Amino acid sequence: MKFKQFAALPFRTREDDLEILLITTRKKRRWSVPKGWPIKRTAPHETAVIEAYEEAGVRGEIGEKQIGRFRKRRLRKKQSVLCEVQIFPLEVTHQQNDWPEKRERNRMWIAPRKAAKLVKKSGLRRAIEDLGISSDFRAPLSSNRSVRTPRRPSR
Repeated sequence: MKFKQFAALPFRTREDDLEILLITTRKKRRWSVPKGWPIKRTAPHETAVIEAYEEAGVRGEIGEKQIGRFRKRRLRKKQSVLCEVQIFPLEVTHQQNDWPEKRERNRMWIAPRKAAKLVKKSGLRRAIEDLGISSDFRAPLSSNRSVRTPRRPSR
């Protein structure tokens, strides 16, 4: 697929329960996860974690291997294009009260089963369900090297 975006699937544990962070999209206000276009000189998983900070105000440890993908239509230079979104697991360690897109989005921590029902894209739903039913939901992070939140490079 010619066009790609990279998404973070933010999660945390509260009292031994897994929670997923969903955010609203800007235009249609649907529940989704942070995602964005590739950033020059930045690996896909690092792009995903930068988007997680900008769109949801969270930082943490991101896995280098994708755990799912979905397709969606996006506007690119005023043209509608089909885009593949690759999803990377992000274990949230810090949540900001203020972040760049706070006034444009809502965010909500929710159980995986409920999160899966709220998202529209089936590939995203599957990634949430897979993370939620995993007996060790940190496996996507431990099965490969994880990376601390990088900063967006200077343009």
